[in-house]
Amino acid sequence: MKVIFLQDVKGSGKKGEVKNVADGYARNFLIGKGLAVEATAKNMNLLDGQKASEQHKKDVEKQNAEDIKATIDGKKIVAPAKAGSNGKLFGSVTTGTIAELIEKQFGKKIEKKKISLKNDIKNFGTYEADVKLYNGVNAKVTIEVVEE
Repeated sequence: MKVIFLQDVKGSGKKGEVKNVADGYARNFLIGKGLAVEATAKNMNLLDGQKASEQHKKDVEKQNAEDIKATIDGKKIVAPAKAGSNGKLFGSVTTGTIAELIEKQFGKKIEKKKISLKNDIKNFGTYEADVKLYNGVNAKVTIEVVEE
């Protein structure tokens, strides 16, 4: 019997996969527990629609990442910060701060966990940051920390 897996089943198949399995296994275990459905024409059309929808969603996400990269790649972000008399900052400039500055300066919202710094920013100066926007779409920004 041909079935469409609705969930990953160890040793049998992955979600969205169409496979031929034994009739009893399909009826009693897979379909009985809601792990798979029979591969009828209607169910196959639904599966194709879901796959097309997922692919469209991935394409839109990648295009949005490309747009953000075009806007921020190679740009300089000015981060004003307070510091003591010795030039050390009170606290540090974090990825959350950088994400807020990107949104304020360029109007693009980026999650702070997508920004990676080579080292902590605790002094005035210029630093590099990598922004991982999507799988294979990365941008580099320069952060210039100035006195507030």
